[in-house]
Amino acid sequence: MPQSSCSPQYVSGRFHAMFRASLRSTGFWACFIAVGFTGGLLTGGEVGQTVRRPNILWICSDDHAAYVTGCYGNRIVRTPHIDRLAAEGIRFDHAYCNSPICTASRQSFITGRYPRSVGVTLLKTPLPQSEVTLAEMLKEVGYETAAFGKMHFNSSLKHGFDLRLDLPDWQKWRREQPPRPLPAGLNVLPPWRPFKDPARIWLNSMCWPYGAWDSEMSGTFFAQKAAEFLASPHEKPFFLMVSFYEPHSPFHFPVEYRGRHRPEEFTVPEVGPEDDDQIPAIFRDLTDDEKRGINAAYYTSVEFMDKNVGIVLKALEESGLKDNTIVVYIGDHGYMLGHHGRFEKHCSYDPAIFAPLIMRYPPVIKPGSSTKAFVEFIDIVPTILDLCGVPIPERVQGKSLRPLLTGETSTHRPYVIVEYAHNDEICLRDERYKLVYIRGKRVRDDGYDPGRPLPGVTIKLFDLASDPGEFYNLANRPEHQERINRYLDILAEHIKKTERHPEQLPQTNDPLEIIEYGVQPHDVTSAEE
Repeated sequence: MPQSSCSPQYVSGRFHAMFRASLRSTGFWACFIAVGFTGGLLTGGEVGQTVRRPNILWICSDDHAAYVTGCYGNRIVRTPHIDRLAAEGIRFDHAYCNSPICTASRQSFITGRYPRSVGVTLLKTPLPQSEVTLAEMLKEVGYETAAFGKMHFNSSLKHGFDLRLDLPDWQKWRREQPPRPLPAGLNVLPPWRPFKDPARIWLNSMCWPYGAWDSEMSGTFFAQKAAEFLASPHEKPFFLMVSFYEPHSPFHFPVEYRGRHRPEEFTVPEVGPEDDDQIPAIFRDLTDDEKRGINAAYYTSVEFMDKNVGIVLKALEESGLKDNTIVVYIGDHGYMLGHHGRFEKHCSYDPAIFAPLIMRYPPVIKPGSSTKAFVEFIDIVPTILDLCGVPIPERVQGKSLRPLLTGETSTHRPYVIVEYAHNDEICLRDERYKLVYIRGKRVRDDGYDPGRPLPGVTIKLFDLASDPGEFYNLANRPEHQERINRYLDILAEHIKKTERHPEQLPQTNDPLEIIEYGVQPHDVTSAEE
């Protein structure tokens, strides 16, 4: 583990029929009948007694690594609002995204399904309309739904969210505001041109602010819109998703935040013996001073994002709905801040795939809880449905975390599985070991190519007990071959069970052939699928 991060419309008949069929196939209509069902209400217990379903507030940040969070042990970064949320709820110490890239991770956790099952493993793939999001599931039982900020659907479809605000809404709002002059002579970030400008520019090694005041930033805009939503009257329970663009590169923060961190506060992480040939070319020329500056900018952006989390949480508290609202905070995946020479996610190292997951729900979760159980982000959707008394559809592949929340158990999964299709890469990580399979390519059109030939199919095994930094590959050690074969069998079975089109899998019992096919992207080609 790394060191120390308005009125809803019912959805289409397509989903309604799918939802009913799924519930029927799993025997959950009996649950509906026993509990009683009306829009947004649970009925049961005393005759005529009704209980309003809980609200859901799901806050997501972009590229926020768990190890850059105070409650996860970091003593440099200041994240008081996220830390308070953890102190009032539960912190997950082994929570892993299912893909270390924005689109695949987000469309996976919002559906509760693996990226390969959703058909979205690449950055630019649209979420197909055939996939059912948590918003659609909750609308079916009477929730109003809204999403403010980054969703990465890659299409104009709303996927169950009645109210949507994103960057165009912020840009329109900002154009309507009177200009506020910046301090004379202030250095500010140039327009973001990733992979055209040198890495030191688009990774903000200068630790320069974005050319705007706090009140003008998109993060503050989305936080304020969320606060307005929470302060408004709600006749039905709501599902509100607030998704900030920070701290994603170039690690934006407003003018008021300049100088919060100095580059000299940071050290440059160690680089391992296998890293030189595999570090993306764009990072190779960064100096140590520039790397420290990148860290300073990232930490500052995290603190700005935390401030906006605080705006949303304060609004929830002032609404009087805190005790009947499930709050979830996540980063969509982790981020490498110089680990193995990288400033990216895009790989299977723990800093890239281990992300913060914090939940608060006073009726169920004991304040100040934490768990070391291994969980995947696809587990969030079934957990929310479970806590809301909504049957979990059969197509949802995640597993409810409720037993962990209540303290009934301390274990959840024996391992987690993470995939990154741009590398044809998949990994299995358990409490002690991590196996990584890489087919031997990195197809990116945005500058992350190593610029050197890759070694072909590579299998890596790391003993995380003795090698938490993942520097020493044990895959060639004879004493580990039985373990490697067992992990490969597990990965092959996972691919067979989760492939969107299993009929296209090779007809073989050879796990390596199945994995070789499975790690290649087979994404949908249209949002209409």
